[in-house]
Amino acid sequence: MLLHKAFFTKMARPLCLFIMVLFALKGYSQPGRTVADFDKGWRFNLGDVAGGEKLDVKDGTWRVLDLPHDWSIEGKFSKENPATPEGGALPGGIGWYRKTFTVPASAKNKLVYIDFDGVYQKSTVWINGHNLGFRPNGYISFRYDLTPYLNFGGTNTIAVKVDNSVQPNSRWYSGSGIYRNVWLTTTDKVAVDHWGTYVITPSVTDKAAEVKVVASILNATRAQQPVTITTTLLNAEGKAVATTTENTVLKDASTRFTQDLKINNPILWSVEKPYLYKVLTKISGKNSADSYTTPIGIRYFNFDADKGFSLNGKLMKILGVCDHHDLGSLGAAINTRALERQLQMLKAMGCNGIRTSHNPPAPELLDLCDKMGFIVMDEAFDCWEWQKVKYDYHLYFKEWHKRDLEDQVLRDRNHPSVMIWSIGNEIPQQGDTTALRIAPELAGIVHSLDKTRPITTANDNPGKGNKIIQSGAIDLIGYNYHEFDYATFHDRYPGKKFIATETTSGLEMRGHYDMPSDSIRVWPSRYDKPFTDGNPDNSVSAYDNVRPGWGSTHEATWKVMKKYDFLSGMFIWTGWDYLGEPTPYSWPSRSSYFGIIDLAGFPKDVYYMYQSEWTNKTVLHIFPHWNWTPGKMVDVWAFYNNADEVELFLNGKSLGTKKKLGEDLHIMWRVKYEPGTLKAVSRKNGKVVLIREIHTAGAPAKIELVADRKNIKADGKDLSFITVKILDKDGNVVPNADNLVNFKVSGPGFIAGVDNGDEVSHDPFKANYRKAFNGLALAIIQTKEKAGNITFTATAAGLKSATTVLQVK
Repeated sequence: MLLHKAFFTKMARPLCLFIMVLFALKGYSQPGRTVADFDKGWRFNLGDVAGGEKLDVKDGTWRVLDLPHDWSIEGKFSKENPATPEGGALPGGIGWYRKTFTVPASAKNKLVYIDFDGVYQKSTVWINGHNLGFRPNGYISFRYDLTPYLNFGGTNTIAVKVDNSVQPNSRWYSGSGIYRNVWLTTTDKVAVDHWGTYVITPSVTDKAAEVKVVASILNATRAQQPVTITTTLLNAEGKAVATTTENTVLKDASTRFTQDLKINNPILWSVEKPYLYKVLTKISGKNSADSYTTPIGIRYFNFDADKGFSLNGKLMKILGVCDHHDLGSLGAAINTRALERQLQMLKAMGCNGIRTSHNPPAPELLDLCDKMGFIVMDEAFDCWEWQKVKYDYHLYFKEWHKRDLEDQVLRDRNHPSVMIWSIGNEIPQQGDTTALRIAPELAGIVHSLDKTRPITTANDNPGKGNKIIQSGAIDLIGYNYHEFDYATFHDRYPGKKFIATETTSGLEMRGHYDMPSDSIRVWPSRYDKPFTDGNPDNSVSAYDNVRPGWGSTHEATWKVMKKYDFLSGMFIWTGWDYLGEPTPYSWPSRSSYFGIIDLAGFPKDVYYMYQSEWTNKTVLHIFPHWNWTPGKMVDVWAFYNNADEVELFLNGKSLGTKKKLGEDLHIMWRVKYEPGTLKAVSRKNGKVVLIREIHTAGAPAKIELVADRKNIKADGKDLSFITVKILDKDGNVVPNADNLVNFKVSGPGFIAGVDNGDEVSHDPFKANYRKAFNGLALAIIQTKEKAGNITFTATAAGLKSATTVLQVK
């Protein structure tokens, strides 16, 4: 789509609803299609409202806010919340949203739609008191036609009821509310339909590519319409590289129209160079005009039973992670910059794949994956007809699965990053004969809309008794865990193609270390058994030596995965920590320990193991910290690459040189602790490659602030993530510091969230303070729609304060 996002300005409260919406809708003055940001100026009430959809409802005392919005993240953690700690231990409930806006009289002969990218969950929408519909799925995008019910030239009121009161309905944190973006789309009565293009590349080589564009064209005039349809392929610079034009007469309400283009010497989309073209579809007629843009990437890929995965003819492994949809202290409310930061950190680790666990993602995630070069497994369902938790999607599956799956595929099928469809995760029915009916039906729905990508399911019981696999409906056999069965995969499934849909489940807490590090601690597979080898404070060692009964450590899994060519790729559980599912403990833990990166965005040590294995960057990472009881035996690990060996020194004395042997992914020394400096030196061919030092830290003395970006946009949505470090007088991070840090902001910005990565903390995410956890904390600053300087100051009792300035333009 062509997005015309208006500039919104802050208005006086009595006028803000009317004027901000008028600004949002100024795209109506342009011919053809406009898509207006509809996030501004909503009113919200937490709690049910009888007749909340009626025009005479008194909503003047309701809270005024901008979308996206997640009301659960604003609540208090409690074991008694119906979501349970498994669902993040935050409140759900019912919420109402209302918005009053105007539509110009000049738009009377147009079509006006409202597009919701996602509402969690059970949403009902009204316009001017007319019920538009109900959608139970909290992750699906959907549209309603407002045209028949609008007061053109007058005021209109849209009302949305969101019901997330019946819980538990998820196995992870869901969030509550209109947590994704909302758009108001206006078109002429002849236009490309909703998600109306399908672009495929039937033939691709380095020399030439064929591009086939299938467009569904809506004709709402109730009369035959002669039109000219022009399709143009634009390169990344906006230059036309191929075009075709055809005249036709639209006789029906909906017409499918196909045009073919050819391009010579295409630049192929890859994870290293994610080059994007655009297909511009233009419709012109006597009384109509439309322009519809579809970003595409020209690429070809293949899954081979013996050789694994290849992209553009180049063999490679998918090095992916699974991630849930929450954004830590921001909750489920989508923010493009927060998503981009997550992907940037994963890309720097060497990751090239994302699995959208276990639901359709926000559109912004796929846009970013297209632009940044990630291979996506786009997943639909966590259950089918049988439940995992009492009130989950199984209640709606029979009635809604076809509509929801069709909408997901129609929305996402043009993204070059999407290369696998997953129709289910650990489906309870995988061992039941009902799967022989359901799996082929779901696969048929997908293939009716897209035959260019393989289908998989993520199977935690992938043996020969698996009825989904027996059905023959899936193209890739997905294994969740069972990594020690990988080698014999072809004995079980001769000639079949393999994908590790979910792997590992290693457990770590950033900055906490239990020794000995080579003693693997196993959390039982059964949830009703205690983690008897655990810690009273619910901490978990960061040595990659704790795992659940169903999974394995990071190193153990990667050793198997890298060994066999036919293993096409993996998706690690998980890239980032997430709210809910606080394995290996339950309350008072409220978020997961699975992430390679913690909830605040601070890498755990295993991040550098992957970086040393998955990238060509030169890596030398040593840990743990160097603040221990004198005389304690400490295990010192090093991850490294691009070197032959590493020598370790303590206070200038060599503790020996070590190198990785065989399948080793790290080296280790057992060192008797004494305060001072631990230094590691990596060498290749006798020459120094890198030097890393860790110093014994003294008492906390000062605060340091490090902003990930100091220049941010005055769009009301951009973010700067500020790392707060507690340092000693010499500038060393104090590894056990837990000082309470207070924050103050002045200028055109505000604190959107605070965090520290502690899985057990019950402090609120929406606050102007945070305790440090193992020496670090985080503050997230969001801009307002005004240029200027934001001054951010952090203070703590007994410490030297720190200030940083952000420029907002």
